[in-house]
Order: sequence, then structure tokens, then C-alpha cells
Amino acid sequence: MAEDGRLRAVVELAQAMAAAHTSVEVAHAAAAGALHAIGGSFAAVSQWEREHGRLRVLVNVGELVGGEEEFPADESYPVYDFPEITEALHERWVAGGEPHAWIETADGPPTGRVAVLRRRGRSSCVVAPIVLHGRAWGELYVARGAEAAAFGRVDTDFATVLAAIIAAGVAQNERLEEVRRLAFTDPLTGLANRRAVDVRLDEALERHRLEGEVVSLAVCDVNGLKRVNDVHGHEAGDRLLARFGAVLSYCGALLPGALAARLGGDEFCLLSVGPTADEVVRAAEELCRRAGELELGDGVSVGIASTGDPIGQVRSARRLFRLADAAQYRAKAARARKPVVAGRDGGVDDPVVRMADAPARPGRERRRFRGA
Repeated sequence: MAEDGRLRAVVELAQAMAAAHTSVEVAHAAAAGALHAIGGSFAAVSQWEREHGRLRVLVNVGELVGGEEEFPADESYPVYDFPEITEALHERWVAGGEPHAWIETADGPPTGRVAVLRRRGRSSCVVAPIVLHGRAWGELYVARGAEAAAFGRVDTDFATVLAAIIAAGVAQNERLEEVRRLAFTDPLTGLANRRAVDVRLDEALERHRLEGEVVSLAVCDVNGLKRVNDVHGHEAGDRLLARFGAVLSYCGALLPGALAARLGGDEFCLLSVGPTADEVVRAAEELCRRAGELELGDGVSVGIASTGDPIGQVRSARRLFRLADAAQYRAKAARARKPVVAGRDGGVDDPVVRMADAPARPGRERRRFRGA
């Protein structure tokens, strides 16, 4: 490819990565752009998972052969088969050198990458380390078919440039993902926050409307937090909230796909889509039992509202929240050690349902049943 063509390819690669929204989309844009820019028949982007000691392939593009998938579920290679990504490169950087791409050809000794080239019918490959925050993040791999000319020094120089551009795109995506994560995460407990619940609940109720999926919401109030703060200090109160958050996460795992969240203060919730109301109640009972065993606090009050129970139509997130909150208020008032479930004491005539559906006082919002 002529120099101006490669320049255009670099610009297109950078633009495609900037337009990607997920890490997989970023990797795909990088591999596809590099494949076109260098003139290969196959390209892959892999990430070095240090904790597992492996290179995990994120995406393959181009002419795939047997066993290769565009988005592999679990294609990985132990790094001891490719020591250059760890040992040789590290030694070069320590000595003051810069990471640079290199070439392997099918004519070399039949080990490591050469063996892979032969097995997959390719003539050569160029490998460029992707360096992030001063250390190897992964690699860009581009290969050519058996009939194509092998890569040369110009290609390695260009691949090194592409890897640097890819590294910048990966770093930008990681920053954006961190921003997105923080926007939907409670910093104290690591659980989802109220914003995440609102988004997920709206989606869940749409599925309920279209497909009849059971949607259940358990609202939880940690008992005794004020006393813990007053007697032991707010640091102890934060420990109680964090510990309860861990218990909520554990019990939420009993319900596939459930979302555990902190709404604010001492109030938490568990949002379930799919499991039956009875399954949610059993998970909430386990939550109450475990919360009662915490060293600090005085257990938890839990109220549940589920479209799987006779609570009438649920057309809005607000109504499901009001039902769950009214049930939680009843549990709190009765000092119940088990969850209170809306609709299970008379259907739509259940005192909890009547409380939730009563006209709100002017200027009063959800979560104001206490003292009503």
C-alpha cells in the first residue's frame, strides 16, 4: 500500500476505534483497521491476562481457518509459549529501548508462532506489542496467506505505529468505561446505584409487558445504622453498610441475573427478572437470616413486590417501588425477621397494596410511608 494509502488507513482505524462503545468493539476496529492498513489476510488482537498467565484472543478478523472464530469465547495461549511478550520485551524496555514489532515466518524452527503459521497455512506474521501505562497490555498480530510475500522491515515499522495508535484507543475506551461504571456504581459498597436500578427496572417492565416476564423488587432497610453511627462512629456505620452490601450480593446470586443495588443511606434493593416470586422470597429470607448474623446493626427489614403475585397491573416502575416500599414499611413497623410480600394477604385488598395505591399527599414522593 502506498504511503498516502497507509495514512488514510491509519486515520480510518483511529476513527473506527473512537466510534466503538465496548472493549470488544474497540478490539474489532483495531484488528480490522490493521488488517487493511498492513495488507494481511488475517489479524487478531489479544490481551495479556497476567493473573492467568495467558494471552487471550479478543477478536479474529479476515480469512479464518478451522478453529478460529471472529469473537472467540475462550481462545487463549500460555505466555510461556510466547516469552517475547513478557521476558524479551521487558528486558529491552529496562535497557531503555522502545517496544518494536517483529516478524516470524513459516520457514523458521517449528515452535511457537512458526508452528501456528504452518498449521494454519500462512507464510508470515508481524507481531506488535500494545503498550499501555508503560507495560505490555497485549499484542496486535497480522498474518499473510501462504502465497503472499513475507512481511518486511517497513511493515514492522508501520505495525509499531499502529500498535501505538491502538494503545491510545484502548486507553480512551478504558477511561470511558470507568466513567460509565462510576455513573452506575455506589462507591461505598461497589453495588449498582439508584440510576442503574431505574434503567434496569424500566427495561424489565418493558419485557414484562411484551413477554410476561416476572419482575420482582425487594426493598431493604438496614436496621440500627443510626445507633451504630452514634455509638461506634460513622466509619463503623460504613463498615456495616459495606458488609450488608456483600451479603446482599451473595443472596442476589441465588437469582440468575438479579441486580443488587444501594439506593442511598441505609436503603438497598434487589431487582430480579425471570425467577418466580417464590424464588425471590426464598432469597430474601436467606438475606434476612444472614443480615441478622452481622456483628453490627440489627438485621434488615425487607419488603417485596412481584408481578408474579396478585398486586394488580404494574405499568410503571413507580408503582412497583411503592408496593415494595410499603411492604418494607410494614416489615419495619412489625420488626419482622422475614420479608413482607405485597399481595399475599388478600391480593389487591392486601393492606400493603392499599397503602401503596392510596393517593399521595401533595408534595410527597415515594419512600415516605413512615409516619403516614
